[in-house]
Amino acid sequence: MKKFRIAVAGCGNMSNAWIKYAMSRNDAEITALVDIKEENAREMAQKYGLTCNIYNDIGTAIKETGANLVFDVTIPESHLKVVTTSLSLGCDVLGEKPMAATMEEATEMVNMAEKTGKMYAVMQNRRYNKKIRALRDIIASGAIGQPGFICADFFLGPHFGGFRDIMESPLILDMAIHTFDEARFITGKDPVSVYCLEFNPPGSWYKGNAAAVCIFEFSDGSVFCYRGSWCSIGVPTSWEAEWRISGSKGTAIWDGNNAPYYEVEVPSEKYTFYSQVKRIEPEMTWNGKEAHEGCLDEMFSALIENRTAETDCKDNIKSMAMVFGALESARKGRKVFFKYEAGNKILFIS
Repeated sequence: MKKFRIAVAGCGNMSNAWIKYAMSRNDAEITALVDIKEENAREMAQKYGLTCNIYNDIGTAIKETGANLVFDVTIPESHLKVVTTSLSLGCDVLGEKPMAATMEEATEMVNMAEKTGKMYAVMQNRRYNKKIRALRDIIASGAIGQPGFICADFFLGPHFGGFRDIMESPLILDMAIHTFDEARFITGKDPVSVYCLEFNPPGSWYKGNAAAVCIFEFSDGSVFCYRGSWCSIGVPTSWEAEWRISGSKGTAIWDGNNAPYYEVEVPSEKYTFYSQVKRIEPEMTWNGKEAHEGCLDEMFSALIENRTAETDCKDNIKSMAMVFGALESARKGRKVFFKYEAGNKILFIS
């Protein structure tokens, strides 16, 4: 049995889920805690009774402990250094979203993973939910025909305080990647263009733009419309958004909380102004773990089975492109197109 010797980079609040998971596995051992503020690492070691070494540099930690796997739970601006250093030293890397602070950095990280032959996979925990998987199964089965119009509404009003309150684009940069990645996951399609208008509504407590409307065209000709606000008071959606997928034979609905369902036309010999439909509630057959644990289970299974993880960086960069493509469109005030080039490079052409 392969033994995973794990160096955890970044010992803030988010690292709790990663450390707890590692400690639950018989084939994993945390050999190092790494943070630029070593006191954060010491506090985490004390909290979980860990006797591993403490470092403020990931390269030193890997070399001195023989780590073969790195958890990157640092801030996005640190991902490039942590990931490329770890990969170059022979470690596989599992990291928090978003994978990078820029598209250029994301491309460099993907290329480094390919060059070294090591895995770099990204946490997209919202894929690991039995209800969204049931929704994806509805679409994949062809039950509602060919999807043509995919809509997601995201309206919440959280008061985070801290860095989000002063970001230029808090909704798109910090949150929208979840919904964008969900759209790719549900449909199995990738974006070819986007038009985005971001703005800051009256009453917003954010300095930057906390709301946006994005219209994406996907590779099969379908359209994905995202409407979101992080300063919406009252009548909140779920954190998973509210979904409507309209297909050539019917419509699927998921409110993000309850089980999805769909309605399809019932054939009739006589004319009716509206189609007669029946509602169908599918079984939820996926029985894996949910949220972070579900994504980590998949990542570790991919490492053990020597296969590509579902959220491998080569796939996740396309969700990143949706974020930065939307920001590019908002900045230029016009539609931009995604151009996929060799070397994992994605360009935005307006």
